[in-house]
Amino acid sequence: MSRRVLITGVASVVGSELARRLVSAPEFEHVAGLDTRRPRDIDGVEFVEVDIRDPELTTVVAEARADTLVHNQIVRQPRPDLSARAMHDLNVMGSLQVVAACERSESLRAVVVRGSAGIYGAEPQAPQFLTEQMARLYPLRSRFQRDVGEIETYFHTYARRHPDVACTMLRFQPSIGPGLDTQVTRYLSAPVAPTYLGFDPRIQLVHSLDALDALVAAVRNPVRGPVNVAAPGTIGLTRMVRMAGRPALPIAAPLFGPMTRSLTRIGVPSLSEDFTRLLRYGRAVDTRRLSEDIGFNPRRDTAAAVADYLEHRGNEGSP
Repeated sequence: MSRRVLITGVASVVGSELARRLVSAPEFEHVAGLDTRRPRDIDGVEFVEVDIRDPELTTVVAEARADTLVHNQIVRQPRPDLSARAMHDLNVMGSLQVVAACERSESLRAVVVRGSAGIYGAEPQAPQFLTEQMARLYPLRSRFQRDVGEIETYFHTYARRHPDVACTMLRFQPSIGPGLDTQVTRYLSAPVAPTYLGFDPRIQLVHSLDALDALVAAVRNPVRGPVNVAAPGTIGLTRMVRMAGRPALPIAAPLFGPMTRSLTRIGVPSLSEDFTRLLRYGRAVDTRRLSEDIGFNPRRDTAAAVADYLEHRGNEGSP
């Protein structure tokens, strides 16, 4: 049966690429996208200009008659044009409005949310690989973690009220890949890489192409509940920094915050609270549900994803 899909945040890199993939697939009859700015170079996609925080969203979603909604507009890091407060407002209030719109839609049969493995945090006593049932083992320490926790609660409540709708919460590990501008790529392109003295955490990432393929697979085969998305295996932070050709700068834990803030003068990026904890304790998730239930296996492990990024980044960030 042909499918109709509605994508929030369609003007983003991931939203645009997802729309291109779905438009070219024969099983999707209609693809529509929502955003406050028009996406570039996407043929065959119906675009609706609307802010997801606008109450008008309810009417837009109902009129789209989509059977699948992909919520792609969750911001993972502050930007120069988006303060931490505005990021919180877009993530939490925007997601709440999306859920309200889903409640009023009679055509929806699946909701796929591009969430974050940041819900688990980064903890010294965490299991080697976190399963989907372990999201609340530890306190939600950062503002972003609390935002993700609220978002997941909204969609979990919606899923309980609508057992006929498959609501999939994808928990993505940080992405890495050519052309990406993220905290990971900025860190690996900095003149020096600050590390915690005495710590060499295991880091797990996902290649940007595998992350997109996983999202497409979830749209094709949505399942109920959370699903971890990550590359197989992990890589030590020291090895990753060495592969990037950057000198490590070990800093004692009590001085890490003040030192890294002072290093912004020489081009070291500002580090969020979540990323700082990741550099200290690391994080890895179990991906069996991605493989067994959604039917997708990433092509690159974490080390290969890092190597591919470094091979194709050219002279970006070189000393």
